Amino acid sequence: MRGMTGTQSSPVKSYDYLLKFLLVGDSDVGKREILDSLQDGSVESPYPYSSGIDYKTTTILLDGKRVKLELWDTSGQGRFCTIFRSYSRGAQGILLVYDITNGWSFDGIDRWMREIDEHAPGVPRILVGNRLHLAFKRLVPTDQARAYAEKNSMTFFEVSPLCNFNVIESFTELSRIVLMRHGMEKFWRPNRAAERTAAD
Repeated sequence: MRGMTGTQSSPVKSYDYLLKFLLVGDSDVGKREILDSLQDGSVESPYPYSSGIDYKTTTILLDGKRVKLELWDTSGQGRFCTIFRSYSRGAQGILLVYDITNGWSFDGIDRWMREIDEHAPGVPRILVGNRLHLAFKRLVPTDQARAYAEKNSMTFFEVSPLCNFNVIESFTELSRIVLMRHGMEKFWRPNRAAERTAAD
């Protein structure tokens, strides 16, 4: 990435934080499209035996901090459930992806939620409705998805990789949630403790 190289001090990392995110959801909801829309980063998995796994890295800016994301698409086919279980170890964030033109893919989110609760409990997650550019074929109403996300304490985005809409924003928000949960909020909200005291 331009602006992150060119220094003589090679030992300096090109990022401040490294996070591992999983993209889960039924097959053909466009998780690969989301990864392919990212222009930077590596597509080579650092781990062997990644058959059935799509992998991409990207680096985002979050309030002046560089956050490198390892993004893993564990596929949506049933035979990959065991792969999801192994790759969910160490995951710090999960994007639950459905296709707004496919009602079945939204119904399948419940099953993925159960998988996550069993194998990655407590890991922050957000709900992502993909293919917003096909809104004229919409079968999953925005209000229904938003209500589902609120009921399950998730942030909700509708995205379109084709139009470059809300993809980076969804990754950025999940990164913010993860880093704040791990006590990193001092980098962005140094007066948070004082605000809490004042509120009490």
